[in-house]
Amino acid sequence: MASAVFHQTIGNLLSQQHLHNSGFHQEFGNVSVNLISKGFKVYTGLSISRKGGYSSGKRNFSVVQGSASQTSVVDPLSTPSNDSKNGFQKKSSEAALILIRHGESLWNEKNLFTGCVDVPLTKKGVEEAIEAGKRISNIPVDMIYTSSLIRAQMTAMLAMTQHRRRKVPIIMHNESEQARAWSQIFSEDTMRQSIPVITAWQLNERMYGELQGLNKQETADRFGKEKVHEWRRSYDIPPPNGESLEMCAERAVAYFKDQIEPQLCSGKHVMIAAHGNSLRSIIMYLDKLTSQEVISLELSTGIPMLYIFKEGRFIRKGSPAGPTEAGVYAYTRRLAQYRQKLDEMLH
Repeated sequence: MASAVFHQTIGNLLSQQHLHNSGFHQEFGNVSVNLISKGFKVYTGLSISRKGGYSSGKRNFSVVQGSASQTSVVDPLSTPSNDSKNGFQKKSSEAALILIRHGESLWNEKNLFTGCVDVPLTKKGVEEAIEAGKRISNIPVDMIYTSSLIRAQMTAMLAMTQHRRRKVPIIMHNESEQARAWSQIFSEDTMRQSIPVITAWQLNERMYGELQGLNKQETADRFGKEKVHEWRRSYDIPPPNGESLEMCAERAVAYFKDQIEPQLCSGKHVMIAAHGNSLRSIIMYLDKLTSQEVISLELSTGIPMLYIFKEGRFIRKGSPAGPTEAGVYAYTRRLAQYRQKLDEMLH
């Protein structure tokens, strides 16, 4: 089964771009959602300024998706009050944030520097993604963010196949007017059973420059073990024509603060499926780590990390150990109540 899902997922994800949040009218940072009589529109304005090889500029996206009336893809079990103030929903008492590093990729298996090369998961990586989904199957998810790379997108999609709410994650194509028109959904019930997935290059893995595609052991033999270790584990020294961890953190944390944190403030439960260095950068921000502390932080593939956002603070709750371990879902009263509602609804 894992192999079948793996190949089907590759086909579905090869050319996906941006999808933005849907539902009733809300303003979340740069995201504006407006309901219209035959559906809704999502407008996103992104202002991108990057160093180290990324071009500067502005990009504006418009996503149109059909619906018969005012519907939301946000889980009704976990949606906060719809009262608005200053463009945000009324703040919920807490929101869940799940971080998952993608499962093993084909180049992980071959011990190659991968960086921003778009490589899919191995069979083991597929299994890791499915196992990660089992570990978060009772934690609410309203929105999903992934990088633009297929290994992160596969991990998110495969993980959600295990969620007890059985909602379908949807990435909407926005590369052309035709793609937008052809990806419309016209069923209100289907929309209620969907979860928006936003892909962003800012969450991509650190770009390894001229190391990409090279064998790690051969690279150490060629340039010297100490030099390669410096490139891989220093905070501010990039490999040739690549990014340092500091440069990766600059884009990843800026995106998190501008696009994801406002969703958490509004009470949305968010899952991020990304990469070792982009997630280390975000954890550095969440846990207030120093540059020396973050370079020693290691993240295993396919292991979810749970945070609770409450009263403007991020509280690390560790890694859920399994779907049947009651203690995992008693981290907070609200998560325990969510699981109880799932039990009542599904049994």
